[in-house]
Amino acid sequence: QVQLVESGGGLVQPGGSLELSCAASGSIFDINRMGWYRQASGKERELVAVITSDGNTNYAESVKGRFTIARDNAENTVYLQMNMLKPEDTAVYYCQIHGRVGIDMRLYWGQGTQVTVSS
Repeated sequence: QVQLVESGGGLVQPGGSLELSCAASGSIFDINRMGWYRQASGKERELVAVITSDGNTNYAESVKGRFTIARDNAENTVYLQMNMLKPEDTAVYYCQIHGRVGIDMRLYWGQGTQVTVSS
């Protein structure tokens, strides 16, 4: 059974920083795509950042230059460093991992972690 455990959310003032992490446990291999999504209250879930197995990254325009995604392949962990946070970054953040379980490629989601940016 594969589980994704997120940590690092919380309350931060505008201009502050937070780092999220998401660790995958269980029999998942050949993880190619790892990403972060977020869903603000009353809005649809949106892509924040994604990183491929060869290190290529893609970011939402709204977070470019402020957020950095990274991965530790040995630990099956993906990170999201968030700097210069704004109130509009407030949302529940979800990690997503795409990898092989048995012979199938599967997609898994974390449980979500709340990030609140407020003074």
